[in-house]
Amino acid sequence: MRIRLMTFNIAHGRGLGLYQGFTSGRRLRRNISAIAALMREWRVDIAAFQEIDEDSHWHHGVRMMDELKAESGFETALMGVNTRREGGKPLAYGNAIFTRLPVEIWDNQPFGNATLGEKGFMYAELSLGNGVLLPLVNLHLDYRSKARRIEQLGRMIDYMRARPQREDRVHLPPVVCGDFNSGAGNATDAVLQLFRHLTLEEKYYLYPEKSRTFPSLMPSVGIDFMFIPGDFRIVGCRVVPAMISDHMPVLVEFVPNSI
Repeated sequence: MRIRLMTFNIAHGRGLGLYQGFTSGRRLRRNISAIAALMREWRVDIAAFQEIDEDSHWHHGVRMMDELKAESGFETALMGVNTRREGGKPLAYGNAIFTRLPVEIWDNQPFGNATLGEKGFMYAELSLGNGVLLPLVNLHLDYRSKARRIEQLGRMIDYMRARPQREDRVHLPPVVCGDFNSGAGNATDAVLQLFRHLTLEEKYYLYPEKSRTFPSLMPSVGIDFMFIPGDFRIVGCRVVPAMISDHMPVLVEFVPNSI
């Protein structure tokens, strides 16, 4: 079984605009259609999105999750709200997982309760058939503070350690992906810290190895990554040159072990 996984910070659907509050409903719908077309074009099986809205005031009533699900043709779309604010200008946004694989268990873990800009991660166990589960983490870390990123990473690691494994299932090593808001060149920052943790017990690959993903018009840094278990067979990896966000999506095609 080949699986195509995409991780993509879609910047609230604002495209290349500086602020989603300046994006009209008409342009938002065009951007949603472009993201859906990208998923269809690259035959994506699992999409891990960051900065996607469930329902926020700046979207002029456009239901982003619903429209993206309908246009992309995915049967399952899971929303993990990390930022929620009520009142005259409500907000509800965070991460999402779109998948063509059956979902056995999923959960969302915000890192805090800020009413603007809160980050977090989603966890899902996807069925590959015959009792084999693929754990997936979709992660978005703080962009301002390395110390905060390391703290958030520690909370995610603690969560994963505490996850029970059912005796009637085969749990593969987890795939971790998302927007790390840090590069892979700093040994004390989140990317390499997570790599060290994962490789204590398993061999892992980090993708993309050197490609840049941000900002999309003139990318200068790579901050969007996937951690793939070392005994998975990698078919291909690419940074997709899509100008529909300030990030570029990362696509990895792999074959899990035991399949």
